[in-house]
Amino acid sequence: MSRDKCVLAYSGGLDSTISVDWIQKTYDLDVVTLTVDLGAGQELDGAEERARTAGARESLIWDARDEFVSDYVFPTLRSGAIYEGEYLLSTAIGRPLMAKKLVEAARRVGAVAVAHGCTGKGNDQVRFDSAIRTLSLDQPLRIIAPAREWQMTRDEEKEYARRLGIRPRAVGERVYSIDRNLWGLAIEGEDLEDTWAAPPEDAYSWTRPVSAAPDEPSEVEIGFVKGTPVSLDGEELSGVALAEQLNRLAGWHGVGRIDHLENRLVGIKSREVYEMPAATVLHAALRALETAVLARDQQRMKALLAQHYADLVYDGRWFTSLREDLDAFMESALRFATGDVRVRLFKGTVAVTGRRSPYSLYSYDLATYSTGDKFDHQAALGFIDIYSLPARTQAAARRRGDAEAGR
Repeated sequence: MSRDKCVLAYSGGLDSTISVDWIQKTYDLDVVTLTVDLGAGQELDGAEERARTAGARESLIWDARDEFVSDYVFPTLRSGAIYEGEYLLSTAIGRPLMAKKLVEAARRVGAVAVAHGCTGKGNDQVRFDSAIRTLSLDQPLRIIAPAREWQMTRDEEKEYARRLGIRPRAVGERVYSIDRNLWGLAIEGEDLEDTWAAPPEDAYSWTRPVSAAPDEPSEVEIGFVKGTPVSLDGEELSGVALAEQLNRLAGWHGVGRIDHLENRLVGIKSREVYEMPAATVLHAALRALETAVLARDQQRMKALLAQHYADLVYDGRWFTSLREDLDAFMESALRFATGDVRVRLFKGTVAVTGRRSPYSLYSYDLATYSTGDKFDHQAALGFIDIYSLPARTQAAARRRGDAEAGR
């Protein structure tokens, strides 16, 4: 008699690999692993073999890169969402899509449960569980979280893997917890848990240290249509290809390293190290284009809503009506955000050196102080008189009040 099935989100890393064996023994379930390729690259090398070695009945690998970029990454980019002013939401924006694919895979193979490798003190457990419960309302799936349930230490996990004959995926002599997708790379564990210690160079894989970056800058021109990046140096590219090329180029110049002491949703602070070259460049470029095509009130309202959007993504509330409402605002606000931005990459920095748009609100005739200035300087006098009227009125009233009080 065949056993019920569980679909496990599988990265090929230490936690998810030993979870295959643990789920089978603890819950008497056959395990089908699902590896959702969001651009993890070499992180997925050997994933199918590792899953089967660990005892998986079946190993699925789904390429979701195009969907990830078009339906998750670029809407988040257009929103300008940056969590706590530092984190460009790489891992966070990948989780709702992975949860969606978990539910789809469970339906396809007839599973009664899904599983993920999140711990009990991280953000990802909230993102996965909330999305899975929301997307499987018609036929609820059991959610298994081995790392949250077993409470093994990292050393105990390594020993468990050793007993299974599985070598942990390592970088040098250290074993980091790594999550990689097209939008960024998140690194945790080992020496990174000491907030006083600088991240070791072997923790990084996408970006060069500033000391080794080229001594000559590179300039790249990014084309946008309605807030979506569509080209590099005049060449139209798919979202996936554009992100890949920018990751290589900007990473070569040491752009995109983020070292952040982050407030997790569960209430603890965590030292998080990220590499996000393409995301860093595209956020800077789109902000520059917005300064040309948006009025002041639009810019400020968008910045305010961007903070709500960032919290929404970070907190695992992607599949909500609020996110759809915010997307509608962003789409409207950026309907004229079409144009080109030129940026210079040099020694870990991104500098905008030019922006242009057929819908730019910048007028040379109004802005210049040279010949050709068409701004009516005398009109400013009446404007200032009316603009300052409330302040002057209040000041006069306060003087009268002070005089009456004998002050």
